[in-house]
Amino acid sequence: MTVLEGWNDMTAEEAQARLLACCGSRHWAAEVNRRRPFVDEGTLLGVAGEVWSALEPEDWLEAFACHPRIGERRAAETASLANSEREQAEAQRTLAGVEERLQTGNALYEERFGFRYIVFASGRSAPELLAVLEERLMHTREEELEEAARQQHRITLRRMGEWLEIQP
Repeated sequence: MTVLEGWNDMTAEEAQARLLACCGSRHWAAEVNRRRPFVDEGTLLGVAGEVWSALEPEDWLEAFACHPRIGERRAAETASLANSEREQAEAQRTLAGVEERLQTGNALYEERFGFRYIVFASGRSAPELLAVLEERLMHTREEELEEAARQQHRITLRRMGEWLEIQP
């Protein structure tokens, strides 16, 4: 049995919990879950993107809030946080020398845009993530909300690919 077949056979609550580990938007998880069963992984990933694109900004903000701040260390309380910490592993290893600037940048970002800095962090160093943050501080709130949503979608697809044991 494939991972997808096993997921298709789960209870609605179990299946939704699996989705929430990939993306913290409850509306997104509920809608993707509602469309089960899926015949293949590609169809599931396509629906995941379709549902994500149709969400309201409030749903995106809910997903963003499930991420720790870039460079922030904290105990993982949920599967989504555990995923975030693993994805930020390279940034954590290269944090020395930019930690204070990341903290300041995170605070400025949240003050300017009203939500956490969301970036596809896998394999990226802390200095690289800081440079992206500083560049994105130049965006308007609307531009940044759209960019953060794109980044969240990339993160979600990566997590789903790992869970499904495929490369999205």
